[in-house]
Amino acid sequence: MGVLSEFESKQFLALHGIAVSRDRLAHCADEAVTAAAEIGGSVAMKLCGPSLAHKSERGLVRLNLATPDAVRSAADDLLAAAVEGDGEVALLVSEMVVGHREFIAGVAHTEQFGAALMLGLGGVLAEAVGEAVFRLLPVSEGDCQDMIDDLGMAALMAPLRGEPAVDRGAVVDTLLSLAQAGEGDGVEAIDVNPLVVQEGMPVAVDALVVMADL
Repeated sequence: MGVLSEFESKQFLALHGIAVSRDRLAHCADEAVTAAAEIGGSVAMKLCGPSLAHKSERGLVRLNLATPDAVRSAADDLLAAAVEGDGEVALLVSEMVVGHREFIAGVAHTEQFGAALMLGLGGVLAEAVGEAVFRLLPVSEGDCQDMIDDLGMAALMAPLRGEPAVDRGAVVDTLLSLAQAGEGDGVEAIDVNPLVVQEGMPVAVDALVVMADL
């Protein structure tokens, strides 16, 4: 099996019509500063590579970098944190996607049941509730609507803390696109965590795609 880097994973999702954060790859601090300027505003930065699936656990994520000096310092720190087993790495510079609501979603293949689509609550909601729902592929629009309803998220879909209501149709479209991507040749698994709701729209902020044969 081959694991795509976060950058490659989000490119894969974007090709299937899924909204992802605006990202740039950089290989040194100077490139990171340029990338941050191109994105504009505060940015996030991560050390990125196919073997770096659990970046947060190793402290390889920096958030709310608002100045060139902050970007440069974070880039130097992250590159210095790479170890031999990480293989080839780069710096992933991303727009800051902010929202009070987060979901997790993805596709998993099992020997017993085949491929299944998953939707759950993300962020602190996942820690508090720990709930997710599944549907075997292929799925219909009605199946995706039912997944949202089965999570019991009516209150979370409504306007919240100054943010507009979640665009339910956009969530359904995202789930349908994930299902379509997950049925592609060679796709073993897709994990989108988190899927952040910003201004009512779901955006994939982090993703991991596993291919059967690369």
